[in-house]
Amino acid sequence: MIRLLRNDGVQFPNNRTLKFATLDPLEGDVLHAEGSWEDDDTERLVAVVFGPQHGPVTALQVEDCLPIASRRGYDELVFAGFSFDGAAQAIIQEDPNPRVRIHIAHINPDVAMGGLLKETPSTQLFTVFGMPRTALEETTNGEYIVKMEGVDVYNPVDNTVNSAGADKVAAWFVDSDYDGRTFCITQAFFPDKKAWDKIARALKGVIDEEQFEKFSGTESLPFPVGEHGQVAVKVIDPRGNEVMLVHKLGEQRY
Repeated sequence: MIRLLRNDGVQFPNNRTLKFATLDPLEGDVLHAEGSWEDDDTERLVAVVFGPQHGPVTALQVEDCLPIASRRGYDELVFAGFSFDGAAQAIIQEDPNPRVRIHIAHINPDVAMGGLLKETPSTQLFTVFGMPRTALEETTNGEYIVKMEGVDVYNPVDNTVNSAGADKVAAWFVDSDYDGRTFCITQAFFPDKKAWDKIARALKGVIDEEQFEKFSGTESLPFPVGEHGQVAVKVIDPRGNEVMLVHKLGEQRY
């Protein structure tokens, strides 16, 4: 895995790929590798942690690795996994240690094919996706609405955060009563209206255009406060990567 990451680098949105100048394994450690980016005048130190082959990166793994990375003076920490559970993403969103910049890197499922993997120049195996940018509004009757504003993506080349619009989102989903463990879709939205046009043609006009319009937008339907008092928003980008954001209802997001 380290060899693949060293050779392939990490792809950020807008097709920006960062290669590692160095990336060496760490034996017997919760951190699996350390190195530095190519063409980085600031010489930021980067630690890498891989998730399990058959399961997500968990909150426990994030909580174990982050303080160690901070104590050892790493500037950035890359969690590379085939998937990430909601609790792990929630911890990363909190930005619990501002000294260490955390990246969520999704590993292409083809990596699990082992010797069957075709390593071609067009194959990108490690891809970073940014955090959703959403707003939570309370209605006059005490219900809430989520507005999808876009995606914030950290650019490690110049150490800035770039904001992309909602048009970069392929699909987004709402769990209006997230229990902190399992994401249950209560509302689904597909901003790419071309997909809806295909469905409309397939249904041969048996559609309610007003309802279709609601589910192709960037604003959720109103929902009441549930038992758990929080709402989760999951976003899917055009490459199939998914990330999640959690809002406490009546409080700031966490």
